[in-house]
Amino acid sequence: MHMVIYALVEASTKDEALAAGKTVFDRLVGTDAHSCAVFDYYVTFEEEDTSVAGKARWGDLPTAVPVDSDDGEELLDRGWEATKEEFERNLERVREALDEFSNEEIMRDEDLARHAFHQVGAYDGPMVFLYTEHASGIRHRGQLDRILEESENPWIVPADVHF
Repeated sequence: MHMVIYALVEASTKDEALAAGKTVFDRLVGTDAHSCAVFDYYVTFEEEDTSVAGKARWGDLPTAVPVDSDDGEELLDRGWEATKEEFERNLERVREALDEFSNEEIMRDEDLARHAFHQVGAYDGPMVFLYTEHASGIRHRGQLDRILEESENPWIVPADVHF
């Protein structure tokens, strides 16, 4: 499956932001020696040579933009809303499983309950749409707000990832 994720990075220029974003995405696909792959591959939105990912799948998204620009604010809102919606969807599955199943049934993973538990606790992967420049998932609004407040020149870089 494909999804769009976003890296929040410090940069002075669009090229610096794109390079920093690619470093984040490299870590998330496991090309860094000290990382573990949570996605299969990624395509950033300056790439033109693919017919199944990036612009071909999602249309024209900016390659990298300052967070405080109109496009940047839109990308940030998309990423945060997707994170929040996915969390709430999985949390509802957890609540339903706790109401409907015994401990033994949950242990046997009836209705994929344990998968939903795992997703609610995830720090990266298909449930997390926003990442720091260190490839750490941004999991709550307070964390996002703190990153934005502490950043001197934040940029947002989108990528199409496959998992």
